[in-house]
Amino acid sequence: MSSIHKTALVSPTAELHPTVSVGPYSIIGDHVRIDEGTRVGPHCVIDGHTTIGKNNEFYRFSSIGGIPQDKKYAGEPTRLEIGDGNTIREYVTINTGTVQDVGVTRIGDDNWIMAYVHIAHDCQIGSHTIIANSVQLAGHIHVGDWAVLGGLTAVHQFVQIGEHAMVGGTSSVRQDIPPYVIGAGDPFRPIGINSEGLKRRDYSAEAITQLKQAYRLLYRRKLTTEQAVAEIQGLTSDCDQANQVLQHFAQFVQSSKRGFARP
Repeated sequence: MSSIHKTALVSPTAELHPTVSVGPYSIIGDHVRIDEGTRVGPHCVIDGHTTIGKNNEFYRFSSIGGIPQDKKYAGEPTRLEIGDGNTIREYVTINTGTVQDVGVTRIGDDNWIMAYVHIAHDCQIGSHTIIANSVQLAGHIHVGDWAVLGGLTAVHQFVQIGEHAMVGGTSSVRQDIPPYVIGAGDPFRPIGINSEGLKRRDYSAEAITQLKQAYRLLYRRKLTTEQAVAEIQGLTSDCDQANQVLQHFAQFVQSSKRGFARP
């Protein structure tokens, strides 16, 4: 049997792996599925059409799977999917999706989501991210793997934040942030490549050097976006990893719909 505190309310139609634990006064709704090893602390609410993977931990007073804060929402059975190994701290709120988008809010694996974070409808969060205290993510935001968002940061709806990007605390993000870029401010302003983060994740010196060159082409040379992308795509290296990150950087910039943040 699951370890369910006697004061918890768990719907008889919810599906909980026998190793799941649920703390005092928590509520688990009708359409919730929770896989092995996940721990739900006291005073949590998990409802909606929510699927949760293995070995997650939900701290007290988190509210997971609530309906979207969107006036267009009309009761459709939209979903929330959470992967494995996530830590979700106190008072975090994560909403289900809407039919105006893909209908699913997704959280990947091994994310560290700190207290008072809000993740709105249809957000797509990758894996290994750090989202610090009181970060507010509006609807339809995409956050790439290994991104770091500093505390009290607010992100406008439909913004995309690339892999390995790092956003300093109290930033206001209104346009896309290319992968590997670091910066901060209101509005967010890039200041360079997240070199230290990339070194910690075993990116080669050549890959980091080439990304710095791509950054200069995009931000320092006073080129149009089209010109900068063309020059970045023309950069070559004997290092496969360097070529891969250059192409990913260029493709992100080229495909940005909101436009990307500038210094």
